[in-house]
Amino acid sequence: LHETYIIAQSGDAIIMVDQHAAHERLVYERIKTDVEEAGVKRQGLLIPEVVELDLADADRLVARSAELEELGLVLENFGSGTVVVREVPAMLGAKVDVQGLVKDVADSLAEVDEAMSLKDKLMDVCGSMACHGSIRAGRRLTLDEMNALLREMEATPHSGQCKHGRPTYV
Repeated sequence: LHETYIIAQSGDAIIMVDQHAAHERLVYERIKTDVEEAGVKRQGLLIPEVVELDLADADRLVARSAELEELGLVLENFGSGTVVVREVPAMLGAKVDVQGLVKDVADSLAEVDEAMSLKDKLMDVCGSMACHGSIRAGRRLTLDEMNALLREMEATPHSGQCKHGRPTYV
């Protein structure tokens, strides 16, 4: 429906799924599992991407580069207010918006309270990464893609809401 929602029948009920919110939650849960179990697999960029930021944001990212590397995001200082991204989490796919991802991660790091534990900070950053690696509203899914998304939701704990608290289905 409107390339944003999946309408499905379940027994004698109808379910409406927000494809972006649902996929975002599933990607978030995968990232979280990878971080806790074996570390996030990374995909090297054929051409490293340069991202210009505010000086404070760039410094914050560089200061947390070792932790970000654990999440699959490999970046380094590239001059005043600039970072170069060399690797991204593989699960985000080949079409990841590196500029948007890095800016959102910088925003997440700027917003988190210093009193938060490192794990909580990392999970907040994982939420930003999941958002960028998820199916977008406006993308027409095939029947197989819709079915796969619904089956994965059934098998995933907490799939009823995205990381931001928005319901994934009604």
